Amino acid sequence: MRLGVSLGLWQDRPAEEALLTARAADELGYDELWVGEMATYDAFALATAIGLSTGRIGLTVGPLAVAVRDPMMIAMGVASVAGLVGRPVNVAVGTSSPLVVEEWHGRSRARSAAVLRETVRALRPLLDGDKSDFSGECVKSRGYRLRLPAPRAELTVAAFGASAVRTAATADRMVLNLITPASAARLTADLRAAAREGTARTPAQAQGAALAQGQGQGAAPAPRVAAWVTAAVDPGREAVDRIRRAVVGYLAAPGYGEMFAEAGFGDVVAFARTRPHPRELLAAVPDGLLEAVALIGDVDAARERLRAYADAGVDEVALVPVGTDADPGGMATLKALRALAQ
Repeated sequence: MRLGVSLGLWQDRPAEEALLTARAADELGYDELWVGEMATYDAFALATAIGLSTGRIGLTVGPLAVAVRDPMMIAMGVASVAGLVGRPVNVAVGTSSPLVVEEWHGRSRARSAAVLRETVRALRPLLDGDKSDFSGECVKSRGYRLRLPAPRAELTVAAFGASAVRTAATADRMVLNLITPASAARLTADLRAAAREGTARTPAQAQGAALAQGQGQGAAPAPRVAAWVTAAVDPGREAVDRIRRAVVGYLAAPGYGEMFAEAGFGDVVAFARTRPHPRELLAAVPDGLLEAVALIGDVDAARERLRAYADAGVDEVALVPVGTDADPGGMATLKALRALAQ
């Protein structure tokens, strides 16, 4: 299994720790670094700073919220980073959360599935250097072409629901976040079924399909599947509690709650859906629930957990290292897990 790294952007840690994580990932030889955004740095600005302070690691910006950034903005941002840092830059998109879209940005999240689908269709030609000419029900762009060299970026879609999975089937890769291996297996199977049934393909997939048909091999492969997995090797209480705080917001959410219930924590989900005080909910979340969606423990435990994701059909895991006072930027965790990359 291929291992990459994703910045945790922990809101209760210093923002500049993202640069520590990035430099450690580069120096340790990880192939890819995902640069998202939360409440501190702009993703494109941070990716540029990282690219200028590292030597070789590949960059994927996002997932970016499609209700907040339009296709032209995304394409211009990717091309800007690629041009400034002098290396390939890929991009990921998703629908993000009601908190980020509706409350922080004051934007509508209505018809988010359609916006995601249309953004992917409008964005692909822009990334390839073509002039925009797309008019959907929710997304429009006409007459713009990058003035910078086209990044020809790989396009990834963040997915969890059925519609997003179908959209991911038309992209280069699907990324899952906060996922159990069992749920990852179902979503991966859904992705592959959608790819078999769909007709839309990226240029690389279309070329692969034509080559496969010419050689009598059937359809081209489906998009790859990546999973973001929070990681803390030999963690102290600070690291475990940080993961716990990150998980509680998902417990009552549709889909996620059912996933945790399936993993054996239906009582915690039921309690979360009564909307208790956050302190009470935190206290009710056992460490076992965290272990269902994270790498927590020693290196051997991490190896077994990664094997479970591989058996579920996940092609790549992006480690999200937990930063603590004892392990700023999660650098020790990244060093311990580097030997597991194949």
